Amino acid sequence: MSVNQQFEAAAEAVKALTKRPTNEELLELYALFKQATVGDNNTSKPGMLDLKGKAKWEAWNKKKGISQEVAKQNYIDYANEQIAKYK
Repeated sequence: MSVNQQFEAAAEAVKALTKRPTNEELLELYALFKQATVGDNNTSKPGMLDLKGKAKWEAWNKKKGISQEVAKQNYIDYANEQIAKYK
């Protein structure tokens, strides 16, 4: 199975979790997914009142400089940990 296929399978499996991961775990999954699919964050930072958007932006921004291939592998590894923990 290629990295892209593993990535897609992991993304689908995360959506099907029966228990909800913690907010920190969800932010890590979000940041790795965005880095893997979009690359470095090039969007403007959300305003002070958008706490959720700001947290997501900051988590993604911390991944700046990681290649999309490495981010995909990191996402697969992290997602598999969450799947084992929360299924």
